[in-house]
Amino acid sequence: MSRIESLLRAMTLEEKLGQLNLITAGQAATGPIVPGETTQDIRAGQVGGVFNLWGRDVVARTQRLAVEETRLGVPLIFGLDILHGYRTIFPVPLAETGAFDLLLWERTARASALEAACEGIHLSFAPMLDVSRDPRWGRIAEGPGEDPFVGSKFAQAKIRGFQGERLSDRGALAATAKHFCAGGAATAGRDYAAVDVSERMLHEVYLPPFRAAVEAGCAAIMSAFNNVNGVPMTSHDKLLNGHLRRKLDFDGVIMSDYTAVTELVEQGVAADLVEAAALALTAGVDMDMVSGAYLRCLPEALARGLVAEADIDAAVARVLRLKERLGLFDDPYRFTTPAEGVQESHRQLALDAARRAITLLSNRGILPLAADVRRFAVIGPLADARADMLGPWSAAGAAENCVTILEGLKAALSAFEIIHCAGVSIEGDDESGIEQARALARDVDVVVLCLGESAGMSGEAACRATPGLPGKQRQLAESIMATGARRSHFFLADAH
Repeated sequence: MSRIESLLRAMTLEEKLGQLNLITAGQAATGPIVPGETTQDIRAGQVGGVFNLWGRDVVARTQRLAVEETRLGVPLIFGLDILHGYRTIFPVPLAETGAFDLLLWERTARASALEAACEGIHLSFAPMLDVSRDPRWGRIAEGPGEDPFVGSKFAQAKIRGFQGERLSDRGALAATAKHFCAGGAATAGRDYAAVDVSERMLHEVYLPPFRAAVEAGCAAIMSAFNNVNGVPMTSHDKLLNGHLRRKLDFDGVIMSDYTAVTELVEQGVAADLVEAAALALTAGVDMDMVSGAYLRCLPEALARGLVAEADIDAAVARVLRLKERLGLFDDPYRFTTPAEGVQESHRQLALDAARRAITLLSNRGILPLAADVRRFAVIGPLADARADMLGPWSAAGAAENCVTILEGLKAALSAFEIIHCAGVSIEGDDESGIEQARALARDVDVVVLCLGESAGMSGEAACRATPGLPGKQRQLAESIMATGARRSHFFLADAH
């Protein structure tokens, strides 16, 4: 009898449902924490995985609760959104995709995996594979853009980088392809909005990156919040069980997005949480993220005949197999050594990725710089915006480790005179600094305008009806351009 079979036979219903319960850690000023009620739930065997928790000590303490203080000692799985780096932050995926380099994509994922595994993370909620063609959608920055072929190559490279040769190897992370599927086609580019696409578009545009992810061996898939052609993805039996499980033969873990199981009630397909839990489970969703609906409501669903015990056992077995593949039963405290964590080579890789992610839209004789150029004006609200260099979903990255555009130019062009003025803020209506910026621009050889969004203006729940320059940045740019600076202007349209 296998280990998985033995555990399933030994588990109570509550312990089985605990394996399907994926919870989030709390937050404090000092970083992520595990609240007291969460430790009680772990000791009771009611938790299968925790996310948004990092750091060797706190992860080890939390794992010890599961391994040493529960009846069966089943280890927890620890996850985190690692979209473009862990401690070392790389360009956002949309920017990195512009390098069109599979090896680069793989190398940045590998570096991220090594750093995260050093602090006890086992699973990354990445890569994000939503093909996205509406610039109003805030999450466009998190994925590979508009082309399904590029998205498929991106998926395979990222999964190779995260997972390595074997999931049991230290330094490997289980990859989670998300959001299945068509989240990037949300109506009007609004997060979580309904998706209405033809079968042809679905199969030719939105599904191919996920097929590539399955073929690359991705360990997990996250279902999307949105509905597709009227059916919420969290309960979409045709696409989850039909397409993923049967057609693509995916045997890994499928998890919901954040509280998506309970939202089946709001989406109008479930009368109550019991029905919501039953719909999600029977559609193929193994792990319930945050809502707790499986833990609370599947016993009643079982009693009502809405689910079968075999459905529960199949989901639990997939979760346990992932933990086994990760080697957690043999080594639940599977940290890599600190030397394998943040390395100077990762910083150099980040610099190389950043250089290659830059897109030069036009060059009207400015580059390379003329020999007599001596004075620069670095103007704009993103010139010296340290925290905004992280971009959205920056995991455990720290603003103090970022280099601003102003600092970078001063370091690279130390022989030149470089002056700086923000001019305006990223958002807001204050134009009082524009005249000072104009005055600087009149008396220099080159102006570098640093314009764009703050880190929080891209990412989840950050859609924008008008994706132009926010605040008074357009007015600043037009004013600077009207000065006719002695040379010309070099623009950075978005500084992430």
